[in-house]
Amino acid sequence: MPEPLRDRLERRPVVDSTLAFEGRVWDVRSDRVDLGAAGVVTRDYVDHTGAVAVLALDEDDRAVVIQQYRHPVGAFDWEIPAGLLDVDGEAAHVAAARELAEEADVTARQWSTLVDHWASPGGSSESLRIFLARGLGVVPEAERHERAHEELGMPVLRVPLEDLVDGVVAGRLHNPTLVIAVLAAEAFRGRGWAGLRPADAPWPERSPGRTR
Repeated sequence: MPEPLRDRLERRPVVDSTLAFEGRVWDVRSDRVDLGAAGVVTRDYVDHTGAVAVLALDEDDRAVVIQQYRHPVGAFDWEIPAGLLDVDGEAAHVAAARELAEEADVTARQWSTLVDHWASPGGSSESLRIFLARGLGVVPEAERHERAHEELGMPVLRVPLEDLVDGVVAGRLHNPTLVIAVLAAEAFRGRGWAGLRPADAPWPERSPGRTR
């Protein structure tokens, strides 16, 4: 039986690296990379700290979704709670729990790793881990995060998982992390949730963080 396909981590030597743009959340770097027989090439990319996201499902398999304005695409898109891995030393599942509480006022007792992905491997170093959260509760009103900017007045809904799958395949929902999360969850649900990894599963593909 052939070995299952697996991405191979094998960083090629960087001859030179230049900070082309320093941003508030991520940078743009220009690297000269030695590809061996293919020669030395220059690649510009977003140097990203990495992120986490949460597909939180209640006892009726309704997912917690939020809506935010995303200026680059000029749209209010439906998403799942997510955030940057920008706290030194913070475990990924702890960051995910924090984002779920801050963005949706929701807590969870059970955590699993749902799926990992690279946001745009041809142009960004961002890797993102999506967690599945079950056993939902609510953050006490006095402890809730005060939202601002794009999060101010942000709608929070619980939507049946099958309705989100329908929205994805019909082309009504476009956020990539939501798309990946709901399709992965539907696949796992069809297997009786067998094969889910623990919340602290190894993550060698995790973004190394901004290099500066």
